[in-house]
Amino acid sequence: MLKTKSLQAVCLSCRLSIAISRARSARLPSQAQLVSQKSRTLPTNLSQRRAISTTLSRRQLNQDPASTSEEQPSAPIEQLHIEVNVRNARQRFGDALPRGHLTEAEYKVYERLYGEPIFVETAEELEALPAEEEEFIEEEQEDGSVVLLRRGENGELEEIEVLAEPEDIEEVEGEESDEKSMTLEEWEVHKEKAAQEYHEGVYEQSRLAQEQEEDWEDIDEEDEFMRAHPLTVAGRFRPSPSTVHLPKEGLVDPTALLLTRANHKHLTESTNRIFGGSGLPFSSSTLPARLGSEQKPIPLDPSQADMGNIEADAYMAAVQPGIYASVVSILVEVRRRLGTSWMEHILEKKGGTILDAGSGGVGVLAWHEVLRAEWLRMHEESGSTSHGEVPLGKATVLAGSDTLRHRASRLLDNTTFIPRLPEFVSPEDEENQQQPRKVYDIIIAPHTLWPLRQEHLRKEQVEKYWSLLNPKGGVLILLEKGLPRGFEVVAAAREMLLNKHISSPHSTNVEASLESQVSQPDEETRFIPKETGMIIAPCTNHAACPMYASPGKSHGRKDFCFFSQRYIRPPYLQRILEAKDKNHEDVQYSYIAVQRGRDQRQPEHDLLGRGFSQSADSTDAAFKGHEWKNITPSEVDENSIEADVQTPDDVNPLTFPRMILPALKRRGHIILDVCTPAGTLERWTVPRSFSKQAFRDARKARWGDLWALGAKTRIQRNVRLGKPQDDFDKKGRKMRKAKKVVVELSVGERDGRVVEEGPARILRGDRDGRYTNDRKIRGSGGRKGRKNKVELMDDM
Repeated sequence: MLKTKSLQAVCLSCRLSIAISRARSARLPSQAQLVSQKSRTLPTNLSQRRAISTTLSRRQLNQDPASTSEEQPSAPIEQLHIEVNVRNARQRFGDALPRGHLTEAEYKVYERLYGEPIFVETAEELEALPAEEEEFIEEEQEDGSVVLLRRGENGELEEIEVLAEPEDIEEVEGEESDEKSMTLEEWEVHKEKAAQEYHEGVYEQSRLAQEQEEDWEDIDEEDEFMRAHPLTVAGRFRPSPSTVHLPKEGLVDPTALLLTRANHKHLTESTNRIFGGSGLPFSSSTLPARLGSEQKPIPLDPSQADMGNIEADAYMAAVQPGIYASVVSILVEVRRRLGTSWMEHILEKKGGTILDAGSGGVGVLAWHEVLRAEWLRMHEESGSTSHGEVPLGKATVLAGSDTLRHRASRLLDNTTFIPRLPEFVSPEDEENQQQPRKVYDIIIAPHTLWPLRQEHLRKEQVEKYWSLLNPKGGVLILLEKGLPRGFEVVAAAREMLLNKHISSPHSTNVEASLESQVSQPDEETRFIPKETGMIIAPCTNHAACPMYASPGKSHGRKDFCFFSQRYIRPPYLQRILEAKDKNHEDVQYSYIAVQRGRDQRQPEHDLLGRGFSQSADSTDAAFKGHEWKNITPSEVDENSIEADVQTPDDVNPLTFPRMILPALKRRGHIILDVCTPAGTLERWTVPRSFSKQAFRDARKARWGDLWALGAKTRIQRNVRLGKPQDDFDKKGRKMRKAKKVVVELSVGERDGRVVEEGPARILRGDRDGRYTNDRKIRGSGGRKGRKNKVELMDDM
């Protein structure tokens, strides 16, 4: 193999030695033409000569040095002859030198030029060492070609042929053949594979960075826990860490493997076509309101029976990541509000039963992550070293199509798949002990109500979910997109559950259906008692929603209840979105979580055993602040601060207001927009002078947190709810109110009968409700009617 040295010009002594060699053994012109002329074409540059060294053959090592010395010229060029011998010895033996090979004069020159050599006894000892390097000269010809010259046995420069190594030749030929034989389709596949490897590498780096961030966040949270108020920590909404990372082994890798069966270009085009184009506005993602995108539900639903292969792939790639992140956030909040005892009870039942009614299986994966975290916490607190296997319970997933069911089965083990929900069962049938109906401890129903067009269909769907809940503490989670219409769907379901099922102190009975009243005519069955239940989150009240004043759809709504959760996009979603600037996304959602059969407002179900009320009194108490135990900060003794600080053991966080928007941070005060336990929307201001602890925690408060440390001032917040849909037509234009028409009939009595007297009088009313017989002519100053004819001859 060639080993190129640094570029340098040929020195004077070398030129002299070349001239001597040519003079000693000159060739005829005819002989010089017999030398092979083989060259390599390189880029043309200025004529230069540079030294190139390569290995010397064994034949040259074995040649007799005495043969060359006999042919050397004598006295006139003795000094040059010494230099030539020294250089030949250097080229032949390198840093080593056999003893006695050079004369005393030659050795002095050698030491002056190259320094002290490494002595060996004989030249044969150097055969076992690596071969020395031979000097080559690269010379550019007149035609621009470059040739390599080597000094021959007689000292004359001769041209040599240089060939690439066989391995390099095969590699180059392989690359050229690949380039020539690669078609457009193969190039697309190659490009997709390269993009996939790139995004997977970015995702892996993000995952490792996220793990390091989690370690630092754990340390920061421990430090912050020492500084933050205990009630502030108990009221936090976000999960820990705040950014959700999809499980790589449980979700990302299996889904990526399933998506490799489809062409990426085809998958991207189909996904954009199904979910609204760039940015996928009709998927679980929510585009900014400034883009003015249309509000539509997710067009694909797991209950659909006609979902094809490409539709199933698009659903898994574009919808499931956002659903997983939002469901994890909601489950963490539900676990915090229901407490540790609820999760321990679920684990005692070997994980309980769960129904995933609208996410294709990722809701079950999110529930499994929560169970694993709780299982590890329990064993860490008990000090047990052997954790054992986590009880994941029995899962049921709604999947109407075979394509989605086959794909979801790759993600889940020991799971039952059903094509549709069971029919609604009345409370009388639920009490059948001989053949009890299967109920679930957790029902997760994301994005299942909005696709239904009629309101009565949505109510029937919610009735089904409620009937499938375990009446001894089952939890129902309804989730929709964080848009005005999505909020209205969730708010309507909340209103229906409060009116018909969940009992409250101000509403304990509900009017029974006509069928049940007719079937029992002898009993008083008009009103029946409601069931025990409660709203877990996000509401801390059981009154009418202050953001849902008028039922139905409202036009121009600006204020609505929704929350946000950040997650890291998987590589396949990054490629579909063609995202290059960021690999995370903030999914927005509106939700409601309710529990059947338990109500913490009652002492027997309260975590503290005392019960509580959600009313104006609890709102006033929260406004004053729960920082201290019935004393003011000025009366606190420094030695008893820890004992006088209120904790979650003193007050239930469900009596606190919830932040419905991010806090507005000003220089000397913090503004919090909250929804209070009294069912009102207020704006609270926490200045620096109010409390050092409250001001510090208010600066750290996040969207969705429960606020417990009070405020200094409060005002009612103006809500922009828009106008009811009845005031607008299908194109969004405001409809004019119809004029009122009243027909007055003059009636009388004749022979004991009521008869009409005179003609009917018709009154036409304007839009303000005023009635008149005739209309005024604008600008006429009189009544509308025919003017009397004026006879000109009468005036004369």
